[in-house]
Amino acid sequence: MLHVIAYDIQDDRARTQVVHVLEGYGQRVQGSVFECWLTRTQLDEIQRQLVVHIDPVADRVRYYALCRKDVEKVQWDGRGSGPADTIATIV
Repeated sequence: MLHVIAYDIQDDRARTQVVHVLEGYGQRVQGSVFECWLTRTQLDEIQRQLVVHIDPVADRVRYYALCRKDVEKVQWDGRGSGPADTIATIV
């Protein structure tokens, strides 16, 4: 399933750590937004890795799950390709 992961991290070092984790799982589509094709196990692993880097009072990480039907409806303008162009074999 495609997960859109967005974050707002105050501390530069923590933000860098979060980016390194997410780069291992997906593609950065905007400054603080990643699209990742993940299994439930992979999502759980990302959440375990990220929670140790964020300040639960000051920071935010959001995980949005999109089914294939919703992925086909994603629209975008500008450079880059949409998530439907990179559909993975992960269900």
